[in-house]
Amino acid sequence: MKYLKKSCFLALLASISSCSYISGPEGLFPETKDKFFEEKLSADLELPSSDIAIIKDDHYPPISEGIAAAEIQDIPAPRQIFSSGESNEVQLRRLGELMWVYVETLPSTSWPITKNYFEASAMSIIEADPDAGIMLIKYSDTLNLKITIEHGIKEASTEVFLSVYNSNDDILAKQDPNFIQQELEKIVQFFASSAASFSGTSLAAQNLNDRKKAKIFNVNDQTIIELSLGFDRAWSAVSRALEAGNITSNDIDRDQGVFLVSYSVESESSSWFSFLNFNNDENNNSLLLGESAEFRILLESQNDKTNIFVESLEGNNEEADALLSKINELLS
Repeated sequence: MKYLKKSCFLALLASISSCSYISGPEGLFPETKDKFFEEKLSADLELPSSDIAIIKDDHYPPISEGIAAAEIQDIPAPRQIFSSGESNEVQLRRLGELMWVYVETLPSTSWPITKNYFEASAMSIIEADPDAGIMLIKYSDTLNLKITIEHGIKEASTEVFLSVYNSNDDILAKQDPNFIQQELEKIVQFFASSAASFSGTSLAAQNLNDRKKAKIFNVNDQTIIELSLGFDRAWSAVSRALEAGNITSNDIDRDQGVFLVSYSVESESSSWFSFLNFNNDENNNSLLLGESAEFRILLESQNDKTNIFVESLEGNNEEADALLSKINELLS
């Protein structure tokens, strides 16, 4: 028993001494938290010539008046431009003779779904170029279909167009609206049953995601939405956005590309909020404008592109940018 106690004591003593040997001041890995007390300044550099000077940069100058570089800079916060998320909505849209399929998903996802549709059908794919977003489909011995997949106006959206060509000479055939609508409706049905559950994406078609039809930039302190669309489609898109946001147009001049808007007409049971507050609708798309807030929405087209401006008739640029943000959110 004595021997056992002595052995335990010796083991404990060895353990303590070994810990001191490893992490103590004289050990293998001493603590370094107080090492900064031992730091010393190095001697000044001796330059080979008096013509050479060392320029010292003061990255943290004191804030003082009269020194431009040291004055507090008033940097404005960036304007907030909204974009809505995906809802997997699929629609067949038409503007005059132009028809297309609108899908709320990225083109890189729409490409394999479209390709799967034609692979599952009796038609065969002659050529598929995912980088250009074009598929050439053999419809019959005399007709080919050209499918064009483009990024839509809205963030994470796709537009699918169909045109008919003669198979022998690759010349655009007569575009029968009824035939095109019939074929596009089939694509809509396939998308409606596939888009929500389809999780794949095409790496080869990733470039299509970057070719957005809506861009936002600032010129002379004014925010502008640039649409890669002609005037007719741009006008239709803005009209649809205003309607979706319950923003009532008091006056419209299509020839001049002008919408005059002030406030939404709500029922008396609805509460009136200040500008930019939203109502209690489930879709939460309604933008309530104060009665004194009046704006001019201007569309200018040039070279197949249309710019959208919003001007506040009261001179309130922040409210004009907020209205432009809401329009951008609802464009599709």
